[in-house]
Amino acid sequence: MSMEKVIKIKNISILQTILLILRIAIGWHFLYEGLAKLFAGSWSSYNFLNLSQWVFSGFFHWIVNSPGVLKFVDFFNIWGLIFIGLGLFFGIFTRVAAASGVLLLSFYYVANPPLIGLDFGVPAEGHYLVVNKNLIEMFVLIVFIVIPKNFVPGIDSLWSLIRDKFKKEKKDPNPYDKIPGDGIGRRELIKNLIPLPIFGGFVLAAMKKKGWLSYEEKFLEETDGITTATIKSFDFSSIKKLKEKIPSSRVIGDMEISRVILGGNLIGGWAHARDLIYVSKLIKSYHTDEKVYNTFRLAEESGINTFLTSPVLSRVINGYWRRGLGNIKFISDCGGVNLIEGVKTSIDNGASACYIHGGFADSYVRAGRIDKIQEALEFIKQNGLPAGIGAHELNTVKGCVDYGLKPDFWMKTLHLRSYLNVPHELNKNKITTNEEVMYQNVFCNGPDETIAYMETLKQPWIAFKILAAGAIEPEVGFRYAFESGADFICVGMYDFQVVDNANIAMDVLNSNFKSKRPRPWLV
Repeated sequence: MSMEKVIKIKNISILQTILLILRIAIGWHFLYEGLAKLFAGSWSSYNFLNLSQWVFSGFFHWIVNSPGVLKFVDFFNIWGLIFIGLGLFFGIFTRVAAASGVLLLSFYYVANPPLIGLDFGVPAEGHYLVVNKNLIEMFVLIVFIVIPKNFVPGIDSLWSLIRDKFKKEKKDPNPYDKIPGDGIGRRELIKNLIPLPIFGGFVLAAMKKKGWLSYEEKFLEETDGITTATIKSFDFSSIKKLKEKIPSSRVIGDMEISRVILGGNLIGGWAHARDLIYVSKLIKSYHTDEKVYNTFRLAEESGINTFLTSPVLSRVINGYWRRGLGNIKFISDCGGVNLIEGVKTSIDNGASACYIHGGFADSYVRAGRIDKIQEALEFIKQNGLPAGIGAHELNTVKGCVDYGLKPDFWMKTLHLRSYLNVPHELNKNKITTNEEVMYQNVFCNGPDETIAYMETLKQPWIAFKILAAGAIEPEVGFRYAFESGADFICVGMYDFQVVDNANIAMDVLNSNFKSKRPRPWLV
């Protein structure tokens, strides 16, 4: 064999190896993207398609606004990624997989192309102009469509060898011409089955990322983070650890409301984090739409069927409903620049109940304009929804009662005053206005008086700020609120707190605390 022919064969072998690595890498990417979306449970193309602004944006927005079509698109997307990934990984039906990948990537590209002025708000790993990873992978996959399917090692190539071998034996069946051991060579077999061990590595890596822990990780989890400089253990309780679902009641209108209500401050980015000025941005960044949807689903699976928040979050609530992920109820605080406009926005976006935000109510009572609260209360009731009044100050509740207002429920702060940020005895006389109290993160300035006065009211009471914006442990705050007479508690939670908080609440509700309540339990 001439040197020129040897070099040619060697170059072909190198090219085959490069193409094999490239095909497996893209297959790995497709497969993992599909599996990650499948195991996420609540993933949808909703947000990506909803951001579309280019020539076919009308079509993509139609998909978003058609729940049945969106479900089909999500199903097709997830399983398309998985099967395309498997095809590319193993080199089976390579041309079909590559063509399908080109089609899918072209949809991604057309929906949100990285063109000037069209990439605002679209999640991306970097900054792109015309060319992005979708376009690059699309061009690479076109290569696998046009080259001979048996050129790159894989199942297709192996099958071609087997088929050619069979045809040869069928054409010349003379056993005396058969050379002993003649068949598919071991080298060819190994070369075409290279993806198998790599796939084993993929499975191991995927399972490890999903939850399997290495010895080092287990060791770190057992480390005491208080006495050493290593990481303290963190346990994200899954729904499997739920002891019992939170019960609900129909004491507010005809609504079936869970005794524990999911608060919206953390999800909305209103952290009340004292002097930690970065926290609000941090938690807002944490709560992507997918993260919020997961939190809602965990809450509903735990029996927490109601979300209380500002109408500002109507978009994400409606997105959750539109995608058919759950039916969590929405109680709105009608917050915003204008109270009546806040009520209208809340009603238009599917609120099950509305109440006058404590900030509004406190200000109106201090200004002697309780008639404004009455106007909003009547407007809510005229639209057929339960109407409540919120308050940080006890004088707000007293003022509304003295005025003759009868809401369907009260929202009143309640928490202990035994944590670090409560003003000390030496400077408590300096804390005179509500603004100064709120600055100190004391949201209930007189809990004993609140408990005594709320005992005299017949309407349901939703207690909020029961943990003083994270300063009080749930085990303490939950028990204190229920024992003090609250019918419901509103608590902001991260997704990793939902199951634990539900279990803590059930431990309290199942304990013998009712005899300590100053007001009867509304059922």
